[in-house]
Amino acid sequence: MTERLVLRPFVEADRQAVVDIQTDPRTNRFNPDPPDVAGTLLVFDSWLAHWAEFGYGYLAVRERGSPEVPDGADVIGMTGVRVRDFHGEKVLNLAYRFRPSAWGKGYAEEATRAAVEWAEREVAGVPVLISVAVANKPSLRVVEKLGFREYVEEDYEGALSRHFRR
Repeated sequence: MTERLVLRPFVEADRQAVVDIQTDPRTNRFNPDPPDVAGTLLVFDSWLAHWAEFGYGYLAVRERGSPEVPDGADVIGMTGVRVRDFHGEKVLNLAYRFRPSAWGKGYAEEATRAAVEWAEREVAGVPVLISVAVANKPSLRVVEKLGFREYVEEDYEGALSRHFRR
């Protein structure tokens, strides 16, 4: 939880909210291969499986004080970390994505800061990494505010990307 946000594990009821967020063309404007519904459903299943295996993972984000609804429509975004192999090293992949209606409010920085602080405290010794397309200037600003430093630039998932760690 943060001052303005509730972060919680995803549950099955959040499935449609995740599809809506992940497949929205506005949230994918820097993604050379945007996810479709079928791919997003598989990814969501992998998020739930990660939680079952490791006890942490990507989190649903909603505004504090907003009523929680059973179909997940109150979910404004996602953030969190999950295990990833990066060039042979075990890292925690930091990710976030928010509905366009939540943009411009500082939620990405607030939510990801809480996720990183949790990861560094609870999964100490495993570095947190975030990969951002070079063209994605808004995300690059968030990464900078979080204190991440660039350590490699390469083609990643079809886009020239910078990989950062703290």
